[in-house]
Amino acid sequence: MRWRKFNGESIHLPIKQAVEEAIKREFEKGIKLKVCIGTDSQVKGEDTEFATVIVFLREHSGGFMYIHNEKTKQKFHIKERMLVEVSKSIEVAYELCDLFIAYNVDMEVHADINTNPGFKSNDALKEAMGYILGMGFAFKAKPEAFASSCCADKVVN
Repeated sequence: MRWRKFNGESIHLPIKQAVEEAIKREFEKGIKLKVCIGTDSQVKGEDTEFATVIVFLREHSGGFMYIHNEKTKQKFHIKERMLVEVSKSIEVAYELCDLFIAYNVDMEVHADINTNPGFKSNDALKEAMGYILGMGFAFKAKPEAFASSCCADKVVN
């Protein structure tokens, strides 16, 4: 997986190592972190693009994020695409969770799924919530799921 910073700079380290270095750097400055992981997608013609973000929130002083984009020609129904988004976020959260435990960093997985039954994405809410909570992660859906619905949404091409 190729990751980059918001400014476009490539991250050349494996993501786990890059995240650990970021946590250490912030802790050395005395900054407490919280991490939110989310994925959003857009369908454009034949392509579906996914953007997964790792958002680092600095207590009382902004934040930063790492971004991964990928495209596929695979076709998805809306519910399936929502669950693929969730699985991409969980994959990243699972890879990094031992770091967050070791450094006592709170982490949430954000799903770009609406809690309002009037929206099509709501069809995937129960499964997504069960999947995330079943993996032992804290869960947020819209409107609280800013990592997926705002941050990832801005970087999916």
